[in-house]
Amino acid sequence: MQYLHTMVRISDIDESLRFYCGLLGMEEISRRDHEAGRFTLIFLAAPADVDRARSDDRAPMLELTWNWDPETFSGGRNFGHLAYRVNDIYGLCQRLMDNGVTINRPPRDGRMAFVKSPDGISIELLQSGDPLPEQEPWVSMPNTGSW
Repeated sequence: MQYLHTMVRISDIDESLRFYCGLLGMEEISRRDHEAGRFTLIFLAAPADVDRARSDDRAPMLELTWNWDPETFSGGRNFGHLAYRVNDIYGLCQRLMDNGVTINRPPRDGRMAFVKSPDGISIELLQSGDPLPEQEPWVSMPNTGSW
């Protein structure tokens, strides 16, 4: 068995790509419009996975599905979450916050944080290697909402 991808439905391509690619740093690998089914599939990979995603493996990736006919999504927490290892959890969380993303579970421990995508998908961010030394403002920052 080999992990291939996780699919999440999105409501706005531009907003989702701004979040996943512009802020989280993922890279678009491919995009396909399916006129008969009235949907678009966009496959993304984390920077360290781009070569594998572009190879015959085509994995691991995140599949964004945009249905052309408007839909309303609820929840997101029932999905669980996506998890990504990051090089600098404080720097990434600061960049996300500076761009209007709520840090639902701040990286108080220098190791783990949670944010949500524009469609309410919970994203876990894990510091690569050992936790970073605890520092403000993260240590004192309370949780916000759910994750």
